[in-house]
Amino acid sequence: MSARSSRPTILAVVGARPNFMKIAPVWRALEARGRYRLRLCHTGQHYDDNMSKVFFDDLELPRPDVYLGVGSGTHAEQTGRIMIAFDAVLDDAAPDLVVVVGDVNSTMACTLVAVKRGIPVAHVEAGLRSFDRTMPEEINRVVTDVLADLLFTTSPEAEENLRREGVPPERIHFVGNVMIDSLRFYEARAERSTVLDDLGLEPRAYGLVTLHRPSNVDDPEHLRALAGALEAVGERLPLVFPVHPRTRRMMDERGIAPAPERVRRIDPVGYLDFVKLMRYSALVLTDSGGIQEETTALGIPCLTIRPNTERPITCTIGTNTLVGTSPERIVAQARRVLEEGIGDARVPDRWDGCAAGRIADVVDAFFDDR
Repeated sequence: MSARSSRPTILAVVGARPNFMKIAPVWRALEARGRYRLRLCHTGQHYDDNMSKVFFDDLELPRPDVYLGVGSGTHAEQTGRIMIAFDAVLDDAAPDLVVVVGDVNSTMACTLVAVKRGIPVAHVEAGLRSFDRTMPEEINRVVTDVLADLLFTTSPEAEENLRREGVPPERIHFVGNVMIDSLRFYEARAERSTVLDDLGLEPRAYGLVTLHRPSNVDDPEHLRALAGALEAVGERLPLVFPVHPRTRRMMDERGIAPAPERVRRIDPVGYLDFVKLMRYSALVLTDSGGIQEETTALGIPCLTIRPNTERPITCTIGTNTLVGTSPERIVAQARRVLEEGIGDARVPDRWDGCAAGRIADVVDAFFDDR
């Protein structure tokens, strides 16, 4: 236990926008126990205010105790900078447990540094697998899960993946989905958002788009083809497209501009505004991971523009359809869903808004046994 406090010190790590929604309920649940000294480290993978600060504000996360400001770069550059900077953070914070979330470079980098220092690591959202190691996130997931001491899973297949990879069963804890904790916790506040009025949107009269994965946006011709598909869908249902900075840069540089009356590009929005946009959309098209889960919880049809998903439960029992990246298939599936709906989708087990409390219970037991 940390020499600085009679209470265990827990250092939580975030680095990119999806992490913020995942750590917020965990932070609240641990803080409510009153037995931990909590510290928050933001590595700064997302450093744009629209991608970072506004989410801290919306989620009421405390100002980070440490901000590393690593910024962008190649995966190697970014991971290396995080590891060097985080090593010094561990000297100062002296944590008894490091909590990492998701699958970004910060997740893996901070896990590696902590484990080499003999500090236990808890991984929230463990065991997800796309089985596609061309995805940088898949490498981050696999490495983190091999090393972590506490692995918190969102679904039964995640536990099966970990067991198949040889993770001892006593390390695995099926707690549910903290993304849904955040969604349920902030639903009422999101409902008060004025974003629909601000954009002149009517409920169920628009679709929502997000695209940010390098495989979709870094090749200008591929992005141009996807933009054409979105424009075709927009002929049937106007689309609203909060554009990720990476995507906007490529679109602007290459002059990729779908017809604005069909695909309305806007700046990235905060979490509460995005939840409101999602809730009242008729259809979501995305390459994000978390949005596949949120749309399943909300009962909104989702088309995932990727060849695979690490969240297959959203397809087998939820509202998600994996459509790949063929423009023709994207358009055809969008038209099908708009005409036929989504059938008998349901919400997976333990996606009930209580996952963070289960995580806190496991953390309590972890320290009680030490």
